[in-house]
Amino acid sequence: MKVLVVGAGPTGLTAAVELARLGLSPRIIDRRDSASTLSRAVGITSRSLELLSKSGVSEKLIAEGIAVQAACIYLDTRLALEFPLHSDRTYFPTILGLPQDRTESLMAQVLSGMGVEVEYQKELTFLTESEGGVVAQFDTGEEERFDLVIGADGIHSTVREAAGINYPGFDLEEEWSIADVDTDGWPPKRKFTLVKMASGVVAVAVPLGEGRHRLVASCEDAIGAFPMTLDIKRVRRQGTFKISVRQAETYSKGRIHLAGDAAHCHSPVGGRGMNLGIADAAELAARVVAGRLTGYSELRHRVDKKVIDVTEHGRKIVTGQSLKARFEFRALIAAANSLPAVRRKLGQFAVEL
Repeated sequence: MKVLVVGAGPTGLTAAVELARLGLSPRIIDRRDSASTLSRAVGITSRSLELLSKSGVSEKLIAEGIAVQAACIYLDTRLALEFPLHSDRTYFPTILGLPQDRTESLMAQVLSGMGVEVEYQKELTFLTESEGGVVAQFDTGEEERFDLVIGADGIHSTVREAAGINYPGFDLEEEWSIADVDTDGWPPKRKFTLVKMASGVVAVAVPLGEGRHRLVASCEDAIGAFPMTLDIKRVRRQGTFKISVRQAETYSKGRIHLAGDAAHCHSPVGGRGMNLGIADAAELAARVVAGRLTGYSELRHRVDKKVIDVTEHGRKIVTGQSLKARFEFRALIAAANSLPAVRRKLGQFAVEL
């Protein structure tokens, strides 16, 4: 069977690695000039590590990443709650912090060892499906027929558009910001930190490695959003973005299948975007090799929607200024501070989501 994977981010690389591991070498292309040098997604869940363990990818990720040990919640400058991020019921006991460019690089190394190389500077321009397969057209003028195409080419997916699959949802009006920084001191090196200001602004610091953090804020300046002094040695990258919450009406149409951001996108609250894509891709690869593609779309659409709903509810609680949202947020903090069992459950939920 000839399979084309479009997109060489974590989702596309997962699909290619799992296909190759199961004995089917795909062709994988990406329109970028080379592998990404941007950190982008930074948190790898235990479930993702479990899915990637059979290929040997997880061992490399764990060796290079940083285990996030706890979560801290501040109300302005006051530490309101701290709880461990830990579960005894998962493959890896906590969340792993690692920049996406390193995740992609390590996955590509494993894929190369299986005899499959990513073809960069190769852009898909159109797909035409017929009874005998799918003809892919590339920006070089080349055409090739495949038995199946996997679209892992992001929010603005060419594969999804060529298949005519709708991508309903909405875009939030407010602008968010990110910064990747080298630090020494505060924020804590192995703790996820969330700061909620009386103004309604929320700022988050996620460890990426020893002395490196990703900062995210619900305003235009991720660094300036923090009410406490940050010990920043170097700013690697800064930028702004807007949040889209969308999900494709179906993940499958004929011989074309979607995974990752091509199929869904949501807020960064919970850090599940990349991890959902990895789960999509692993499930899809297994079904391709087993010849049981029926049901892929229904299963992953249902699972992904549940996570999207949970993260969207979490975003509203964390960023909301309504009386209801503020009450829910403070009630959660009060309950967790009063009951050790609630703190443990919070940590387990964050690791297992």
